Amino acid sequence: MGLQKFQYETYGELYERLDAYARTDYYPFHMPGHKRADLNFCNPYKIDLTEIEGFDNLHHAEEILLKSQERLKKLYHSLKSYYLINGSTCGILSAIGALTKPGEHIIIARNCHKSVYHAVKLYGLQTEYVYPKLLECGIQGMIDPEQVEHAFQNCRNARLIVLTSPTYDGIVSDIAKIAEIAHKYGAYCIVDEAHGAHFSLSSFFPESAVRQHADVVIHSLHKTLPSFTQTAALHIASERVDSRKIEEMLGIFQSSSPSYILMAGIDRCVGMLERSGKQLFEQYADRLDSFYKMCENLKHLHVIAEKDYEKYKVPAVDRSKILIVTGDAPINGVQLHQLLLDKYHLQMEMCAAYYVLAMTSIMDTQKGFDRLAHALLEIDQELGQSVSESCAVGFLEKAYAKREKVMEISKASYYNIDETLLSDSIGKVCAEYIYLYPPGIPMIVPGEKILKELIEVLEQCQQMGLHIQGMNDKQHQKIGVVKQ
Repeated sequence: MGLQKFQYETYGELYERLDAYARTDYYPFHMPGHKRADLNFCNPYKIDLTEIEGFDNLHHAEEILLKSQERLKKLYHSLKSYYLINGSTCGILSAIGALTKPGEHIIIARNCHKSVYHAVKLYGLQTEYVYPKLLECGIQGMIDPEQVEHAFQNCRNARLIVLTSPTYDGIVSDIAKIAEIAHKYGAYCIVDEAHGAHFSLSSFFPESAVRQHADVVIHSLHKTLPSFTQTAALHIASERVDSRKIEEMLGIFQSSSPSYILMAGIDRCVGMLERSGKQLFEQYADRLDSFYKMCENLKHLHVIAEKDYEKYKVPAVDRSKILIVTGDAPINGVQLHQLLLDKYHLQMEMCAAYYVLAMTSIMDTQKGFDRLAHALLEIDQELGQSVSESCAVGFLEKAYAKREKVMEISKASYYNIDETLLSDSIGKVCAEYIYLYPPGIPMIVPGEKILKELIEVLEQCQQMGLHIQGMNDKQHQKIGVVKQ
């Protein structure tokens, strides 16, 4: 048996590809937040244990895991914090399940992650939506407290409100005000702060929802901090929440064999922040400031700076999210994303119709920021003027327009489902989700009516090369509809 064949059979093709990629010069402007840095983590096989003596049990933590979660609680100033090793998704499913009863009404921001919609279906909940404002630069903005007030007036028996703040693009809503409104109507406020695990760890960034009177806050530690993919945290931030119900639901949605490698990763991340967090965040803030200054004179591309949000009256923004808008350049987000990847070996987090998103963390290097800045300056010099920003707004308005709800998400699954051509689906009731991934915000959900406008925007998405998901037909020619 040759060495090459032996290695392939032993390690597998995926391992070999990952290992080969790790040896290249591609720079990660994407999650996870450890940025593939060498943090001297030992051989993972040596510490891949189960619940043996001396290592506690996550589902009944009494010793080392209890102490570790107490340190996490102290770091975020919560009432109680829990390790999540099934990502933020299990935290969202657990929180919604703990604070509702099947069939109850809830209010959700339309730009919530798909896991929120999965909870709606799982628990048979009835939904009232609040829609984010659309910003001229072509991104979805914050949820206005006035919208929340109006939603509770229309749905006074709503049990809770679920929001995403910050958004994938870094827009922060006024959580303190929204939580106050929810509590006035006797409801809970859950904040999916998956992209804001670094909040409150530095004054350079906004305050965490944990300190803004939310009841439950969920963090994806791996998104913006040096922690392994799939690691997250759930924080109870209010005395109104029964921790026993949260723990019961976590026992359902978390693996009964939680990974000690992932838990050790969280513990190590917390330890790093305790010891060196102040210094790391100060260096990080300086690098971000320097990057934004380097990009101030771009003529055709535009890196959105904090001052750009002032006219939109956005409460706060996450400056760690670098949004590069194609603006009036003759290039769209997909094309810019591909150019940065192919020519400059810079892997971005995501691309949308008219912008590209780079995710950064305390682990990003000055060299990495310089590579991105120099690439953008060079690309900008070679571009001319062509497209108007109004195209971006128009696309967003069509893609995330309000859809007519014919039935609840959970009810749609009770009916027989037909698969029909998109062109023949107009006027029918959708039985599938359709979203661009990332960020995973649905353009339509089961139970809503399909209109011609949606078909047109899907065709536009395909022409641009955007990643459409949710439909059973991977060619995106057919769609599932409710057979009535």
